[in-house]
Amino acid sequence: MKKFLKEFKEFALKGNVMDMAIGVIIGAAFGAIVTAFTEDFINPLIACIGGSEIGGRTEIGNTGNYIEWGAFLTAVINFIIMAFCIFLMMKAVNKLVSVGKKKEAEAAPLTKKCPFCQSEIDIKAIRCPHCTSDIKE
Repeated sequence: MKKFLKEFKEFALKGNVMDMAIGVIIGAAFGAIVTAFTEDFINPLIACIGGSEIGGRTEIGNTGNYIEWGAFLTAVINFIIMAFCIFLMMKAVNKLVSVGKKKEAEAAPLTKKCPFCQSEIDIKAIRCPHCTSDIKE
């Protein structure tokens, strides 16, 4: 049992697991902010422009069941805002990661073409192994 608890502790305290947990917590908080923004700001703006409230629902026949299309539309708007914000964050993170890296210098060529037979030969060769021509470069 001690070995099992030790393995679990090592797993739970790994950097990847902790990073993922922090990401989920921050993502949930960010999701709440986006939901509040959509419901309290975007939906009233759309209602002012369109003249109807985005909280609509449609009854299906006389069954008493409703299609909550307003809630669905709000969820779609939330998703689009969240996806756009995540895209911008990932773009910024990738830019920050690439700033520290130096571009690798292009490696010097290891081969050249024989001017007579156009075969690829070693850069240091003075005679072509294919056509045995003298190469003066």
